[in-house]
Amino acid sequence: MSSLSFAKSTVTKGKDQVFVAAVPLRATKGAAQLLMSAAYSLNLWDLQHFMVIIKPSSPPPQSQALVFDYQPEDPENIFTALAVLSGGAVPGVVLIRKLTKLPRSKCWFVGYSSEDAVDKAYKFNNTWEPDLRVGLHDCRDYTNGLVEHLTGEKLILEHLRRTTAGQS
Repeated sequence: MSSLSFAKSTVTKGKDQVFVAAVPLRATKGAAQLLMSAAYSLNLWDLQHFMVIIKPSSPPPQSQALVFDYQPEDPENIFTALAVLSGGAVPGVVLIRKLTKLPRSKCWFVGYSSEDAVDKAYKFNNTWEPDLRVGLHDCRDYTNGLVEHLTGEKLILEHLRRTTAGQS
């Protein structure tokens, strides 16, 4: 089953590109990890982890894409999983990583930032509350908030969900 990947975006001079990507939720090794991978493969929207990718418009070498990802500090810890499943808050962290290329699937172009998107993302992260609570303050809220901060597009995950429904 393939997911919708919007056509390659055309580069608009001076504007950083913003993408949303989905990956399997991380879980403890064993049965839980297999279950999360299977749910991702079946394209179950609520069992995916979302993140924001910024592809700067600046010329190389600064043009390398960056991933902004909000998740539990220790996502594979069984105690973290139990706390999350019981509705409790766990320490969260925003991770920032470099990408050599964009993911080939489950990656959607969502807009442009007219200002320096990386700088705006760092400022957004400085105001982000670190305690993670699934369904109330998690990767979906982070992705929606950061995309809105960068592009002005509100509730991007809900838009993507409607757009991709039935296209897997």
